[in-house]
Amino acid sequence: MPTLPSAPIAAAGLLGGYATARFTKNRRLGGAVLAAAGTITHLQWRRTTTPRTATALTATYLTAFGASHPLAKKLGAWPSVALVTATTAGAAWALSDRKRKG
Repeated sequence: MPTLPSAPIAAAGLLGGYATARFTKNRRLGGAVLAAAGTITHLQWRRTTTPRTATALTATYLTAFGASHPLAKKLGAWPSVALVTATTAGAAWALSDRKRKG
């Protein structure tokens, strides 16, 4: 079964998690979106890359989430989320998706 590229899934988790929390005013629901996408991408990275790369990409995803909070104080919420999302999606593409076949 073909899998989706991981970069858009990671982006959906970060952007979607924030948007869900913000617009529903339910941080737990936003966290669930973030966690679901993070789990999906982690499992995919474990199947499609080396253990070291999968760990690095998962750490990037989690670090991006954490870094978005202090960045939001300097840049604003949406610019912060956009920046960490672009960084994470770029890493996912460079280290995993561009090597995909088909």
